[in-house]
Amino acid sequence: MSPRPGGPGTSPRDTFVHPALFYRDGEEYLAGTVPFIRAGRVAGEPVAVAVPGERLGTLRAALGRTAGEVTWLDMSEAGRNPGRIIPGVLRDFADRHAAGRVRIIGEPVWPGRSATEYPACAQHEALINLAFEGRGVSILCPYDVSGLDDVAIADARATHPVVIDRHGEHVSGDYAPDRVISAYNRPLPEPSAAVAMSFDLDALPLLREFVTRWAARLGLGPRAVGDLELAANELAANSCLHGGGAGTARLWSEDGQVVCEVRDAGTITDPLAGRRPADMSPDGGRGILMVNHLADLVRMHTGPEGTTVRVYMRR
Repeated sequence: MSPRPGGPGTSPRDTFVHPALFYRDGEEYLAGTVPFIRAGRVAGEPVAVAVPGERLGTLRAALGRTAGEVTWLDMSEAGRNPGRIIPGVLRDFADRHAAGRVRIIGEPVWPGRSATEYPACAQHEALINLAFEGRGVSILCPYDVSGLDDVAIADARATHPVVIDRHGEHVSGDYAPDRVISAYNRPLPEPSAAVAMSFDLDALPLLREFVTRWAARLGLGPRAVGDLELAANELAANSCLHGGGAGTARLWSEDGQVVCEVRDAGTITDPLAGRRPADMSPDGGRGILMVNHLADLVRMHTGPEGTTVRVYMRR
């Protein structure tokens, strides 16, 4: 592997750089990530690393003393809900260092992500390009090509304008992030069984009671029940204010998680809804932002026929 001198991210102050790093083993991983970090520190750029926990120790050891100059985050925790990564990890770090360029390594897709999580991961990677357009930020996204399937690698080529692999750094001819955003905005599969309640603005107290009761029956602990109640209330309030004045909530258990769905007749037109900082969110975005921070996973489908948002909480 031979990235260009200085590593990916050597760009004018106001240019966003978003390469994908395709690695096959630990040696290629370090060859692509360590120079990126060191070049950033030599240039005086703040650097954050958000990767799955098992990679954190490897990178720290490889960097030696430089490791103390880096902000470290376990992506399997900070980014287990992909909808939380832009506002809670990437924007949080970049906005705290807005005076100059910053560098971030972010690895949101790794072997072991579930089939339910993956569409939200792919959409996240596509939306990074919109969220940071015109910003002086470099975000390097590693992909384990030996452990991920062909779909994930193809999506990485579509969501990153530049790809780095063992042959060097090159422009992705498949770059089409809007296509990925649209492709994964698909109707969500029906559950095998669920309890349901219709609501309007006057029924929000009854909705909160409904969610609390059934979340506990389905196995959530007290703290998770409280978080799900708050998330459901925010989504239902959005439905009443922006989604036609009413909606339907459903709850069920699925793969060790409790799922709460809120459906209404509205359409979300802002692709970054729920991923902007609170002071920049248009109407309806603040509630989804809160939900992203509360939930283990959020899946959404929106279109002319209405919007469905599903909140997943681990038991």
